[in-house]
Amino acid sequence: MLRTRTFDERMFRAQRSGKTSFYMKCTGEEAVACAQAMALDREDMCFTTYRQQGVLITRGYPLVQMMNQIYSNARDPLKGRQLPVLYSAREFGYFTLSGNVGTQYCQAVGWAMASAYRGDRRIAAGWIGDGSTAEADFHHALTFAAVYRVPVVLNVVNNHWAISTFSGFAGAQEATFAARAIGYGLPGLRVDGNDFLAVYAATRWAVERARANFGATLIEVYTYRAEGHSTSDDPSKYRPANEARRWPLGDPLQRLKQHLAVIEELSEGQYTAMVEEVTNEVRAAAQEAESVGTLGGSRPDPAVMFEDVFKDPDWRLREQKQDLANLTWRP
Repeated sequence: MLRTRTFDERMFRAQRSGKTSFYMKCTGEEAVACAQAMALDREDMCFTTYRQQGVLITRGYPLVQMMNQIYSNARDPLKGRQLPVLYSAREFGYFTLSGNVGTQYCQAVGWAMASAYRGDRRIAAGWIGDGSTAEADFHHALTFAAVYRVPVVLNVVNNHWAISTFSGFAGAQEATFAARAIGYGLPGLRVDGNDFLAVYAATRWAVERARANFGATLIEVYTYRAEGHSTSDDPSKYRPANEARRWPLGDPLQRLKQHLAVIEELSEGQYTAMVEEVTNEVRAAAQEAESVGTLGGSRPDPAVMFEDVFKDPDWRLREQKQDLANLTWRP
């Protein structure tokens, strides 16, 4: 969680200094992605939103690679084809992010169905925000998950804000999001999303249930988006300035730190050393990525735009690639 928050802070400053065009922080929600990633097996596939970067970080995805993708530089693993923060890492069990939120729920259910048909023990997990529950994808996914007893964990991250609209616009004031599972015959859990141990325990229960072929579980992770929706958002225009400070469930990092201190598993000195270690790690990764290039600097070779489109490129792609080779490229 600390590594995720430190990474966020560094990338936020990078955006503000013009090194990238866009970034989205998950401040206050770190326990969601990090605890749930630990509750899942390494081979399980995750279909996240743009605010679960903690899944990749918890699974050990190189920070430098994440930064290269954010900067769209010459070593961008996605070759400049995605917006910043829309990661993809199949080898880390992280399905390609989509800017069209809500679609990942159906994708998670479909992937989990395919896994069941193959007879393996891998399951899928999907995440959407409270606002996306108002999309049809939410209901399509729950219908298939219930009818076919799909081995999937479906998470609704209720952070109270969907871009600039309060969760009440998605029906949060009528009933809990967890209660929506009842209409589909699925179990629904509501968990304190700022309690790392509670999130882990609830997710582990749902994971074991799915792996034992008892079907899907809907989990509402009740948390709070402490920052703006993105670097292009000004939350002061639609919510009170002191709302984050008054959030009653507190900060997930501080809550876990205090718990570990009480049970004598973490001293103040150990925590200080951890902060220094993580800060140095993120700083070193940033320096390495920035040495390759940032926004407007080094870019992927334009010729790669013709790759990975079709398994066997047709004559038009080959001709276009040759035309490009005949031009003098000026980045």
